[in-house]
Amino acid sequence: MRRNAQELQKMRRAGKVVAEMHEVTRTAARPGVTTRELDAAARRVLERRGATSNFLGYHGFPAVICTSPNDMVVHGIPGDYRLREGDVLSIDCGAIVEGYHGDAAFTMAIGDVAPIARRLIEVTERSLWTGIDQLRKGNRLHEVGRAVEQVAGAAGFSVVREYVGHAIGTAMHEQPQVPNYWPGSPGPTLKTGMVFAVEPMVNAGGPETKLLDDGWSVVTLDGSLSAHFEHTIAVTDDGPEVLTLP
Repeated sequence: MRRNAQELQKMRRAGKVVAEMHEVTRTAARPGVTTRELDAAARRVLERRGATSNFLGYHGFPAVICTSPNDMVVHGIPGDYRLREGDVLSIDCGAIVEGYHGDAAFTMAIGDVAPIARRLIEVTERSLWTGIDQLRKGNRLHEVGRAVEQVAGAAGFSVVREYVGHAIGTAMHEQPQVPNYWPGSPGPTLKTGMVFAVEPMVNAGGPETKLLDDGWSVVTLDGSLSAHFEHTIAVTDDGPEVLTLP
C-alpha cells in the first residue's frame, strides 16, 4: 500500500518516538541493569510522547520492547536478566501515533566485547544500510535481501531466514514481506509512498534458529552470537527516507 503525505507525516512522528526509545534504552543499558529496567525506561518515553506501544499485547507479548542478549536472535521478553560485561544486546521496539506505526531495532555491545561480536554488530548494521539503499522507486523489493545477504556472507556470517522484514503502516506487520536473502524472484516494483521495515538478523554461525519454551524467544541453534538492526523506511521520489532516525 502507498501512503500519502499526511500518512507519512504521522509515521515520521511515530518514528521519532521509536528513535527516542532507542536513545533512552541505549544510554541505560550497562552491566548490572536488568532488561526489565530497560523496558520501564522505554515505557516512560511512550507516556511522555503520548504514543502507544505496538508490541505490548501483540499476540499476548508482555512488554513494550524486545531484549535479546547474545545468542538470542529476536523477541526476547524483558525480565530479571541482568546485563553483563561482554554481552551483545539487541533491542527492538515500536510506537503508534494516530494509528500509524514505527518499528526499529539495534544491537549494542555491553562494555568490552570479543572482536567477533564487535565485527558482527558492524557487519549487520552495514547490511541494513546496504539493504535500505535498494529502496528506490523502480527497483524490485527483493534486491534488499540480495544486498543484505551479500554483505553478511562476504564477512563469513549467515542470515536468518525464518524471520523477515515487512511492510508497515496502519498495522505493524503488513504485506509484502521483506526477506533478508534472495528468495529466487525479484518481488514487487517499488513505488513512491510504500513503507517497509527492513531488519536483517545475522548470526556469527549457522542460520538455523529454535524457539524457546516461552513461545517468544528465538535463539541460534548452534549457540552462536546474533545481531539485529531495523529501520522503518519510506520510498520517495528522492530515494529512501528513514523514518526512525533521531
